[in-house]
Amino acid sequence: MTGQRFDRRATDRTLPRWAVPAILIFWFGFLMTFIARHVFHRLSGLLVLLLVSVFVALAIEPGVNKLAARGWRRGTATSAILFGVLGVFMLFVVAIGTLVGTQIADLLSQSDVYITDTVDWLNSTFGTTIDPQDVIDEFNDPDGRVQQFIQSQGDEAVRLSLTAVTVIFQGLSVLLFTYYLVADGPRLRRAICSRLRPSRQEQVLQAWDLAINKTGGYLYSRALLALLSALSHWVVFQALGTQAPIALALWVGLVSQFLPVVGTYLAGILPLLITLLDSPVNAAIVLTFIIVYQQIENYVFAPRITARTMELHPAVAFGAALGGAALLGAVGAILALPGAAMAQALASNWGRRYDIVDNHLTTLTKSGKRRLERQTAAGEVADDGDTNADADGDTDSGGEIESEGAR
Repeated sequence: MTGQRFDRRATDRTLPRWAVPAILIFWFGFLMTFIARHVFHRLSGLLVLLLVSVFVALAIEPGVNKLAARGWRRGTATSAILFGVLGVFMLFVVAIGTLVGTQIADLLSQSDVYITDTVDWLNSTFGTTIDPQDVIDEFNDPDGRVQQFIQSQGDEAVRLSLTAVTVIFQGLSVLLFTYYLVADGPRLRRAICSRLRPSRQEQVLQAWDLAINKTGGYLYSRALLALLSALSHWVVFQALGTQAPIALALWVGLVSQFLPVVGTYLAGILPLLITLLDSPVNAAIVLTFIIVYQQIENYVFAPRITARTMELHPAVAFGAALGGAALLGAVGAILALPGAAMAQALASNWGRRYDIVDNHLTTLTKSGKRRLERQTAAGEVADDGDTNADADGDTDSGGEIESEGAR
């Protein structure tokens, strides 16, 4: 009996030709993704430092360009501005650190007086019968919860010192990156533009110049408003005899200007509490002045200072700060403001604009019309700056061509 021939093609299943390459591509992509995530995680700190350096470079380059136009070398001008910014920052840190240290030392040395006053106020206000001496004994008991908590903070002091050293190293790294980005800015832009077509070079340089002007202008306007706020509050704090008036004035000036929307209220809490410990009447005067000055700043100082730079809408600033904090924490919240200003500037010059039809939904109030006029004026100033920059660039290009021909 002879059997029939077994046909393997009828029973076996073979893989398609594309299956093996697809599997290899999948695992290769998976491996590359894993490597990219690992590298990004390791370099995330460096990338954040570079991002901070870019924004600082954009902020100080207008000042460096003005000094360079007066005959300064770019390296010298960059160093001068960076050291000036560093000096102001160190002054702020030392002033706030001195204030905090003084308040803590005063609280510990005068703890009995503060405890007695607080307990007496509670007894007279809420009708309680708390004995101040019992609270003082509990506070000074070596085995009590208060002293144990103070002793347990020794490790935190060491950890805080290590964190301070890390922050100082990161700050020096930012200064170094910023110096090279600004001092060698023309060389960097020439290296980038050498890879692009002439039409693309004009677009890149125009966007770069707009980012420099708007970011630097926004930060300079904030710094000027912070200076005015600090000086005004210092006069009031000094007149009232408030403790550490310079430190409190710097705190109010910087926090109120560089934290959107809530910065004014957060900045006013610290001087209000410190003044309240000395005199409720002085605290009421400080609160009244903070409210009045905020209105003066909103309707007198800010419109005139930001008219030639850029006015960032409070809602945009607040949303940008929340988004930046969600991405990069405190650093992101601070960088979000100049980032939003730069994005708003780039978006305002993109596309065509048309006249608005008359409708009750588009009717502006007087304040809205003034804000629109300021924004329009700022845009015209930016356009004039771009035109002058283009003219200067054409002149420089012509001079370079002539010099090359002479060579």
